[in-house]
Amino acid sequence: MRTGTIKDDQGLTNTFAVEPAITYVQGTESQFGFNASSEMLNGRLAMIGFVSALILEAVTGHGVIGFLTSL
Repeated sequence: MRTGTIKDDQGLTNTFAVEPAITYVQGTESQFGFNASSEMLNGRLAMIGFVSALILEAVTGHGVIGFLTSL
C-alpha cells in the first residue's frame, strides 16, 4: 500500500494512506429487454443444454423424453 506524508502547520509529519484513483466504467447502464448481452447469455445457455442432451443420449441410449419416462 502506498503512503504519503505531509507536514502540518506545526512542522509535524503526518503519514496517511494514499487512496487509489477512482475509475468509472462507461456504458454500464441497466439494460432490459432484447440486447446483445442478454441474447449472448441465452445463446450460451441453449448451447449448454443442447450439448447436455447429446451427451445424455450418447451415454444412456435414450433421448431426453425416453430417459425421463424410464425413471
